[in-house]
Amino acid sequence: MQKNTHTVACGITHSVVLLSNGTIRCWGDNSKNQCDSVHLTFTNVIQVACGSYYSVVLSTNGTVQCWGGNNILNECDPSHRTFTNVIQVACGYHHSVVLLTDGTVQCWGDDTFGQYDPVHNTFTDVIQVACGAYHSVVLLANGTVKCWGSNRNNQCDHVHSTFTDVIQVACGYMHSVALLSNGTVRCWGSNTYNQFDPVHSTFTDVIQVACGYSHSVALLSDGTVRCWGSNTYNQCDPVHLTFTDVIQVACGKYHSVALLSNGTVRCWGSNSKNQCDPVHLTFTDVQLPCGNTVLW
Repeated sequence: MQKNTHTVACGITHSVVLLSNGTIRCWGDNSKNQCDSVHLTFTNVIQVACGSYYSVVLSTNGTVQCWGGNNILNECDPSHRTFTNVIQVACGYHHSVVLLTDGTVQCWGDDTFGQYDPVHNTFTDVIQVACGAYHSVVLLANGTVKCWGSNRNNQCDHVHSTFTDVIQVACGYMHSVALLSNGTVRCWGSNTYNQFDPVHSTFTDVIQVACGYSHSVALLSDGTVRCWGSNTYNQCDPVHLTFTDVIQVACGKYHSVALLSNGTVRCWGSNSKNQCDPVHLTFTDVQLPCGNTVLW
């Protein structure tokens, strides 16, 4: 069965969408060529992901391509091109993690905080990967999660190892969120901006979670979204509560994006680099995730 994968992704100040014809579009900050026109040449993309100032795509042949960044920390290091059996990709600020068909993971980029420490090589039953700024999280087939990298704010705290019924994980700058099989969410790590405020514990029908720098967004089964954490740039603005047909959410540093069931996208929050520019409203054929289960 094909896994649901992200068709909308956000970097710090840019956004990327996958269209139904396998091509991608990008808007927002292009200071590091993260929205460079090179991306328009891809025609068989099945997933998009974003790091701080770079973008990554996964193609139907199991390979990944990367552009943008300053490459000082090797966030687009050519080593990633050797993988031919990738089924999912996730990005932190300057590192990337890919999930391979055999349930193992591989990483490249910055390893300053051990965010692709050799510990990850011991896992053989991974079903999802996620990245925070400087930490990495994997979901295993038995519903447990493992984490490595920076633990400065307990974003890799052992508390996460107590969960046994996780179906999706997401990471913010220094916090992590797990979606459980009963539709509830659990959070750990930094709570400086209430990014795991108790409000999240009241939700019982969540089907996807996403994290920004210091805010979290949950997609509910009725197609509405809820947000908690920092609202400094209106990234948790009440405007998002008016949507009733959302099928996927994504977060940048200070902005949030929702994919609607008609293939259009909506964005709110910081627009400092046009990451919420009205250009995104012109898309009407953004690829819809397959199936109706939790989005990876």
